[in-house]
Amino acid sequence: MVHSIELLFDDRTDAALRRLWQRLAEARLPGHARVCSLSSRPHVTLTVAERIEPGADEPLRAIADRLPLRCALGAPVLFGSGRFVLARLIVPSRELLDLQRVVHEICEPHMTPGRVAQTSAGQWTPHATMCRGLTAQAAGEAFAAVRDLGRDLAGEFVGLRHWDGERRVEHVLLS
Repeated sequence: MVHSIELLFDDRTDAALRRLWQRLAEARLPGHARVCSLSSRPHVTLTVAERIEPGADEPLRAIADRLPLRCALGAPVLFGSGRFVLARLIVPSRELLDLQRVVHEICEPHMTPGRVAQTSAGQWTPHATMCRGLTAQAAGEAFAAVRDLGRDLAGEFVGLRHWDGERRVEHVLLS
C-alpha cells in the first residue's frame, strides 16, 4: 500500500466534487461515491511513497501559513492506458507548484523506498480523481456523465492530510 500527503478542499468545492462522484455512481461507473469510508473525500495528492514515516508530519504542520490557497478546477482529463483514471485538472498556480515542491522536499527524507516519479517537482500533474479503473468504453461513458462541467470551478485548499493507505487511516495535519 501507499502513503500520500494530500490537500483538502473547502466545503463548497468538496460538495461540488461529491456531486460529480454521485453523477458517476448514478451512471454505474467505478467512482469514489461507492467507497463507504469517512476518510474518502475529494483531495489532491502532493506526494506519494510506499511509506512516509510519521516524522514528516510535524515539519508539514509548519507550512500552515500557506493555507488557505485559492485553486481553480479545470477540465476533465484521462490518465492511463488499458484502464483509465478520470480526473478534474487543477489549474497550476505558482503558489500551488511551490507548495507541492516544499511538501515533497519535507517528505523525501521520510519516504521509503523513495518517491514516486510522477510526484517529483516538475513532473507532478495536479488533479482531483473522479473515477478509476475505467475501460475505454467506460471512459467515454464517464465523460458523457460529466460533459456539462462548464467553466472552471474556483475553490480553496484549506487542509492537509497524511493518508496511510496500508491502514486506510487519515492523519489530518492542517484543517
